[in-house]
Amino acid sequence: MATQGPTIAERIHKQFDTLTRAERQLASSILASYPASGLGPLAALAKAADVSVPTVARMVGKLGFSGYADFQAELREELRATAKNPIAKHDTWAENAPSGHILNRFTEAAIDNIRGTLAQIDPDRFDAACALVADPTRRLFIVGGRITHTLAEYLFLHMQVIRPRVTHIQSTSSTWPHYMLEVEAGDVVVIFDVRRYETNTQKLAEMAHEKGAEIVLFTDQWRSPVQQLAGVTFASPIVVPSAWDSVAAILLLVETLISAVQDVNWDDTRVRMERLEETFDRTRLFRKFT
Repeated sequence: MATQGPTIAERIHKQFDTLTRAERQLASSILASYPASGLGPLAALAKAADVSVPTVARMVGKLGFSGYADFQAELREELRATAKNPIAKHDTWAENAPSGHILNRFTEAAIDNIRGTLAQIDPDRFDAACALVADPTRRLFIVGGRITHTLAEYLFLHMQVIRPRVTHIQSTSSTWPHYMLEVEAGDVVVIFDVRRYETNTQKLAEMAHEKGAEIVLFTDQWRSPVQQLAGVTFASPIVVPSAWDSVAAILLLVETLISAVQDVNWDDTRVRMERLEETFDRTRLFRKFT
């Protein structure tokens, strides 16, 4: 069963500011191809990061491991967790399910995920992401995957009302490369990518990054490879007693982002809302009771 404690990546990010220069260099090397980067011999990891063997051993200890073997065991467990399909996830929970009704067990797990998400978010980085998404001088592109396209569409629907120049890209469609024609330096691309990380999403992120776009990533605790290209990453725990992962914590961040962004340029947003309501009235889309 995958660990419910903080991942190695989360431990590194939490302690990054306290690391020495050499340790930061090592940390960046580990995160560059995480979690596979630390699966080789200790000396190979040190060489790849251009640091000494004692530096590796010292940082492994700082991360809370008794030794390099313990560190590697955790990495292997994380690697297995990121590749789990729904059947494997269900079997894990079926074998280890605690007592109590599923309503309570699922809710407790989801609440723990939300707590874990909020505990590691830097408010300043969240505000910076909101400012990027709210900036009307930048075009905004929103991308999701096979499951997370629902989150992308939810954010897109609200951003359409709040600000102009918003595009929803479906990375699961064969037409997604067409949208790359429109992406320019300074644009913002919001990407949702959770385990099992999707190839199309990675390729899209690489192309957007090459064009100079700013990437805001919503991912899980194991962190999508897209994080290496993202200016801002929000990593949320997603494990619950189910064959499927939970995006409740990510949805909380998305709804908070929507609330914050609408207030950045409220006067303009209000005008857009009023125009939309006029359109609704003309089309009689919604029923009126007065």
